[in-house]
Amino acid sequence: MSDLLIHRGEWVVVCDGAKALVLENSGDAKFPNLKMVKVLEQEDLATHELGADAPGRTVNSVGSIRSAVEQTDWHDQAERAFLVNLANGKTKSVIIVAPPRALGILRPVYSHKVRDAVRAEVDKDLVKHPIHEIEKHLTAT
Repeated sequence: MSDLLIHRGEWVVVCDGAKALVLENSGDAKFPNLKMVKVLEQEDLATHELGADAPGRTVNSVGSIRSAVEQTDWHDQAERAFLVNLANGKTKSVIIVAPPRALGILRPVYSHKVRDAVRAEVDKDLVKHPIHEIEKHLTAT
């Protein structure tokens, strides 16, 4: 991704299913200087705190055989809710940086305003990197 230019004042949102870094370029397109605007984090609760602790059971319509119902993935649902909330923010121009799975969750829930503001999407997981490394990954400098 060597030709990505981050314009002055443009936001870069680096996120995954539990954390988002909202950065703004205070430099220029040639020499970006990303500054932290906001950090959003989802509390990482234990599964038993997110929902029921045992999957349900069903009875077949013929006979007396019982089957277990698949356990709900509460962490997955919490990550989806976090990303949906993030996707409905407000900005004029934004670059979204997220792992492919998170991008797949985000795209269908972008508000019209966010969809119009998204200038680029980068499918990388950089949320745990320091800001100077994020700059290097995005601009290949």
